[in-house]
Amino acid sequence: MAGFLALMTEILPAGMLLPISADLQITPTQAGQLVTAYAVGALVAAVPLTAATLGWRRRPLLLAALSAILVFNSVTAWSSSYGLVLVSRLLAGMATGLIWGMLAGYARRMVPPHLAGRALAISGVGAPLAMALGVPVGAWLGATLGWRASFVAISLLTLLVMAWVAWQVQDFPGQAAQQRKPLRQVWRTAGVRTVLGVLVLWVLAHNMLYTYVMPLVAVAGLAEQVGAVLLVFGLASMVGLGLSGLWIDRMLRRLSLLALAGFAVSVLLLGLAGEHAAAVYLAVAVWGLSFGGAAPLLQTASARVAGEGADVAQSLLVTAWNLAIAAGGLAGGLLLQWVSITALPWAALVMVALAWGLVGMARGHGFPPQG
Repeated sequence: MAGFLALMTEILPAGMLLPISADLQITPTQAGQLVTAYAVGALVAAVPLTAATLGWRRRPLLLAALSAILVFNSVTAWSSSYGLVLVSRLLAGMATGLIWGMLAGYARRMVPPHLAGRALAISGVGAPLAMALGVPVGAWLGATLGWRASFVAISLLTLLVMAWVAWQVQDFPGQAAQQRKPLRQVWRTAGVRTVLGVLVLWVLAHNMLYTYVMPLVAVAGLAEQVGAVLLVFGLASMVGLGLSGLWIDRMLRRLSLLALAGFAVSVLLLGLAGEHAAAVYLAVAVWGLSFGGAAPLLQTASARVAGEGADVAQSLLVTAWNLAIAAGGLAGGLLLQWVSITALPWAALVMVALAWGLVGMARGHGFPPQG
């Protein structure tokens, strides 16, 4: 639920840009910066905040981060100042960077070691759920009750989740000073940079397509059905996440190779038959199925190679993920402007092939055969 709230808060404005811009008397482009500010906050805060709070007890830290989301979403809901709303989004994003940096390690500590990957997959369900429901639900609430009601609803849900965490979630101590690994040592740990490299290539390829999914599916005459296309992607992602959770602890390497191969098939299908509606829906379903388990696969690989430096490694993962999201949007936009929309699947295919090759070569560290 914490992951759901974090991602839902991030993407919520995307479905309400026009009502937000009209209410705050700004342009839709300026309204779009509310998403950008949030991502920047997560990007700049994940590593330093995670490192600074390694010694804190886990449950109070999670509650503090959720409290920040509650406060800043409430400010967004009630403020009429664009500047204040923008700052609130930035600060909410920083709280989210901390949440993403700690969730993987927290979930893994709740269960026996042989179930750590499955626990991570379960804790990751919130992200695809938010992707599948976030924009359409936000757009519906914005259209029926006003955009501010969406942020009020998220604030109320955050309050309920905080009560649930305080009531039910186990607490764990932070790391003792002698156990903490500095950032430089974690960065140099064998396998960490390999996992980050796979992540950047994989998420870059994904976001080149996902950011420009509307013009991409418009080639097949599906511009008016983009909501249905994204719903198919979101539902398939949840299935992919569930399947990954079943076998991640025993088959990490094979699942990673299979997921990347599935993604390659989907982008190849988009490249060869992207003008046919049925082919697009099939490609999007395979895309979602293969990408749904990406986060837990990469988080599990990172946690395994980093050991006691797992939380710091996860914060590096969060930073790399957000950088790849930004780079994917930029690279896709340049291809769209300089070449054409049909170039996107082929560029993504190159990235996926490189990621598959990295996993294939990482037999010693990162993605060993026993996983």
